[in-house]
Amino acid sequence: MSGRDTSAGSPYAPHTDAETAAMLDAVGADSLDDLFDVPESVRFDGEFGIDEQSEAAVRRELRRMLGSNRDLTEFLGRGHYDHYVPSLVDHLSLRSEFLTSYTQYQPEITQGFLQALFEYQSMLVELTGLDIVNASMYDHATALAEAALLASRVRATSGNRVLVPDYLLENRRSVLANYADGPGLAVETYATDDGNVDVDALADALDEDAVMVYAENPTTLGTVEENLATVGRLADDHDALFCLGSDPVALSLLQEPASVGADVVVGDAATLGLPTSYGMGLGLFATREEFVRQVPGRLVGAAEDADGNRTYTLTLQTREQHIRRERATSNICTNQAWVALRAAIHAAYLGPSGLVDLAEDCVTLARDLAERLDAITGVKAPVHDRHHFREFVAHTDQPAAPIVDDLEREGFAVHQVGEHEVQVCVTDTNEHAVDEFVASFEEVSR
Repeated sequence: MSGRDTSAGSPYAPHTDAETAAMLDAVGADSLDDLFDVPESVRFDGEFGIDEQSEAAVRRELRRMLGSNRDLTEFLGRGHYDHYVPSLVDHLSLRSEFLTSYTQYQPEITQGFLQALFEYQSMLVELTGLDIVNASMYDHATALAEAALLASRVRATSGNRVLVPDYLLENRRSVLANYADGPGLAVETYATDDGNVDVDALADALDEDAVMVYAENPTTLGTVEENLATVGRLADDHDALFCLGSDPVALSLLQEPASVGADVVVGDAATLGLPTSYGMGLGLFATREEFVRQVPGRLVGAAEDADGNRTYTLTLQTREQHIRRERATSNICTNQAWVALRAAIHAAYLGPSGLVDLAEDCVTLARDLAERLDAITGVKAPVHDRHHFREFVAHTDQPAAPIVDDLEREGFAVHQVGEHEVQVCVTDTNEHAVDEFVASFEEVSR
């Protein structure tokens, strides 16, 4: 290596013409470009096409562009929920020692962050009633997919079927299907009835080939699931794992997952600590202690140093970068630690009573808004005769698409979920606009 010219790059990475040609020959490629399948339309041609401007000019241009955005009050939900995040969360989480920290490999210099993650895990242990919570996943979808992989590994008998409800969001199902493809798992749908699990349909769908049953509480439709204990019993009768989807706010009020037989709880913990981020999430993953060595990602544990002081460290790291690949349970790379920190700060700020108060508001706000919309001629709300959490589906006699468009022109955004159905979500961040929203809804529904 001493005689090599290293001015153009790493001394450990071959980069001479002869070495490059030898590598290309070994893989049967004619050029470096053959190694990458990048469409011509998106290839970088060496020019960005952006004119140079002063800082002041750039700021003016950005203000102009951002000023063209529609100023909408969102009554959107379906997996992304906006709760007020106290300024304290920003002030603490944006400290440099947190913001610049990556994975806490060196416990001797990251005790503060490790303790915060330990507290995050501990809070969710209390909320779920389960024994183990990892130091976070990417989002709800990847947590669900990892639960299916865990189920396929720990189930006592053979089987390959993962049963999910028909209300499962398509993006979550897509991620689940991608993860399930490798180990040969089949994702199948069971029916629901009036926004809850159809227990008869689930019983008919279950057999000894089922490895996992998934349900949600609250559901994607906003309904509160009333059959959780039955779902847990059916899954257990067929030696399938019961996976429940939820979030920390809902868990503070609704049935404790462990009490209804849940083996795994997944969801998005970013209902705390983050405003609506349209894709950015914080995957919640909790399970029973018997599955601890099958948990994906990382676990923070408490220990003692040489002087007997309480300390914190990454106790289990099951991703393939840390241990032998054949023993790894996951290839997850980023564990969303900073977002988990924000969720922990927000939860600690609220405290047990504050968290319950917030959850109760999610019930009463949705109930009251549904009653007001139901009083409008040509509107039935909610569609499902259930208790609701944050959101609900409303039926409109008029086609839903023009109602959604007209509401947008009035400054409001809702989801269209059917030809004559819209879904409305209300939380503490948009409740101030409810009166104007109802008036606009009445106007556009005529």
